Amino acid sequence: MNALDIIFIIISVIIIIVTLLQGGKSEGASGAITGGGMNIFATNTKERGIDKVITIITFICAMVFFLVAILVNVLS
Repeated sequence: MNALDIIFIIISVIIIIVTLLQGGKSEGASGAITGGGMNIFATNTKERGIDKVITIITFICAMVFFLVAILVNVLS
C-alpha cells in the first residue's frame, strides 16, 4: 500500500460519514416508493447553516475522491 491508497481509503471513509450526516430531503420510505421526492434539482428550498456546509464538504470530498481514483489507476 502506498500513500495514494491510504489517502483513497481516508477520503472514502470521510465521504461515508459526511453523507450520513446530511439531513433527509425526501418524505421517507413512502416518498421513495411513490416518487414523492422526485423534484431533486428544482427545489424551492435553500440550504442554510450546517446543511450547506455539509453539502459543500461532501462535494469537495467527492471531487478529491475521483481525482485520487484516477491517480491511483494511472500510477498503478
